[in-house]
Amino acid sequence: MRGRLAGSILLGVPALFLVALFVLPLLAMVVLSFWRTENYHIIQEWNLGNYWALATGGAYVTFLVRSLVMALAVSAISILIAWPVSYAIILYGGRYRLLFTLAFAVPFLTGEVLRVIALQGLLGPLGLINGVLMAMGAAPLRFIMYTNVASAIGLVYLYLPIVVTVIYLSLLNFDPRLIDAAKIFGASPLRAFIEVTWPLNLFGTLIGFALCFIPCLSATLAPRFLGGPNGTLYGMAMAQQFGESGTWALGAAMGVLLFVVSVAVIVAIGRIDLRRTGFTGMGRS
Repeated sequence: MRGRLAGSILLGVPALFLVALFVLPLLAMVVLSFWRTENYHIIQEWNLGNYWALATGGAYVTFLVRSLVMALAVSAISILIAWPVSYAIILYGGRYRLLFTLAFAVPFLTGEVLRVIALQGLLGPLGLINGVLMAMGAAPLRFIMYTNVASAIGLVYLYLPIVVTVIYLSLLNFDPRLIDAAKIFGASPLRAFIEVTWPLNLFGTLIGFALCFIPCLSATLAPRFLGGPNGTLYGMAMAQQFGESGTWALGAAMGVLLFVVSVAVIVAIGRIDLRRTGFTGMGRS
């Protein structure tokens, strides 16, 4: 009886937390998305006008497609960078593995706004990179700042530490003796990676991809400070509905649509057979 009570408390506290801070606010957003706002006032009139506006408004469709492409590109680039970094930490980090991994979390000790502004100082027309180029007599690079390229660089900088950490934790569950066995049977290092290391850590890679892809969909700071007027993403447009536009019902509909897309990504990843990826949920002994 006491064990059952303790189990109920342990499960009930996080369940209550999720219901109070996630489920109820989400339900409120869903309800609001079927109402409308007029002159900064919410009118409780049930309709599908907000979703119709999102489906037929060319600008909103453009923002969503642009955000999807940006999130895919940033997530793919982060995976390509995080894999060799995480792999090198596992193979050569020794007893300093955890220290090297935590080093990637150092940027999180400062606020996100400060980090994005720091990138402005690095990539801007009068930033550090262009300053060095002009000091060497070269022409400054004007095609980076206030473009989608700058937004992508900012998003990779913001979310790469998360991807590195997830892939590192996945590789902790991997036995490197499997690579040695593959080499003994004649596999080259590249073939051993493609046929052994990569498949057995695919699940961790997909989790890292999702943890980068989903926040990139709703990113506002990086595209706002780095992307310029032609780099508006879906998250920026959604934030505008709750700010100067005052069209909260439309913003709620945009949030619901974003949530549906995020859930679709998670469901797609959840359909992966964990046994085929070598994921067991247990570390090596």
